[in-house]
Amino acid sequence: MELGMISFGSLENDPATGRPVSTAQGIRNLVEAITLSEQVGLDWFGVGEHHTFTMPASSPATVLAAAATATKRIRLTSAISVIGADDPVRVYQQFATLDAVSNGRAEIIAGRGSAAEPFRLFGHSLQDYDALFAENYELLLKLDQSERITWSGTFRAALENAEVVPRPEQAELPIWLGTNGNPNSVIRAANLHSRIYFSIVGGDPVRLAPLVDLYREASEQTGTPLHKRTVGFGALGFIADDGAAARDGFYQRMIERTNDMGTTSRIPRNLYDRQVKPGGSFFIGNPEEVTARILTVHEQLRPDRLGFESDWGRMPHRDLLRHIELLGTVVKPAVEREIGTAAIGLDGGPAHPAATPLEGSPVAGRARSTGR
Repeated sequence: MELGMISFGSLENDPATGRPVSTAQGIRNLVEAITLSEQVGLDWFGVGEHHTFTMPASSPATVLAAAATATKRIRLTSAISVIGADDPVRVYQQFATLDAVSNGRAEIIAGRGSAAEPFRLFGHSLQDYDALFAENYELLLKLDQSERITWSGTFRAALENAEVVPRPEQAELPIWLGTNGNPNSVIRAANLHSRIYFSIVGGDPVRLAPLVDLYREASEQTGTPLHKRTVGFGALGFIADDGAAARDGFYQRMIERTNDMGTTSRIPRNLYDRQVKPGGSFFIGNPEEVTARILTVHEQLRPDRLGFESDWGRMPHRDLLRHIELLGTVVKPAVEREIGTAAIGLDGGPAHPAATPLEGSPVAGRARSTGR
């Protein structure tokens, strides 16, 4: 099982002003987080797409391309690309370009999206939400099959023997269908011979087991190649040396997020506490607690990939870096010792060696300077 990170970008408060740092600084912080993720041995990093001040990573391929120049091994993916609101040709070109500059490490997780802003920004009607996704996702997959394509649909101009370049370094771009757990999406992924990625948005993750089984059974029936029958999960997660501090701090981040979004709807503390306990959807605590949660989910769902969205609200960047270090150097080796997959990557080939704590690393040292 591969472990990784997910981010939409975030803005910590500037200690000097008490105000959020600039969106430009938020993007630079995100590139630093990706770079550290490779240094500590994580397998993948996903950058999501939002179009708001507090989540400024509106162009995942661009951020990942910047990180590609500072890394050599970590897989780089969108998580997710809102494919219903974007042009699949342009998305494919951007990630094929990322694949070139990263020497074959690019992937796409494409989904419907959970917010209205990209549809408003790019002139699409929310009434076409489902139809746009279905058409654009199928076109995205077709673009990966041939450098010339003839195609016609409802929402964009037809393509007649159109040449789509560049082509990726890999024989094909790994493309995942992202879903919150819609059975129709599960069947669509199987019918299209597509990988699938679930966002764990609430409740016990084991509730997704019937959908995972459905995907695996349907993929076998449709003849999906074995290397594409892969299941990923993303969830909220945060690790600190002190478990109680991790839970208290992340709850504060969630309150900040709702305040920044201008809504009074917030999760009550008693419901939050339920979600961070075994059987809940949040992976928050000290390394031992989060390791135990990961092992439980692995036993229940057998995922190929698991990642954590951690930088909610105005989380101090140093806390995020410490979380990444603990995930890579403490939690990941502990998980691999238990499930015995340290030597196997998602593609069936050898993975990188287990990481060791980054003593002397300036980035890790900065993370440790908080005393947490």
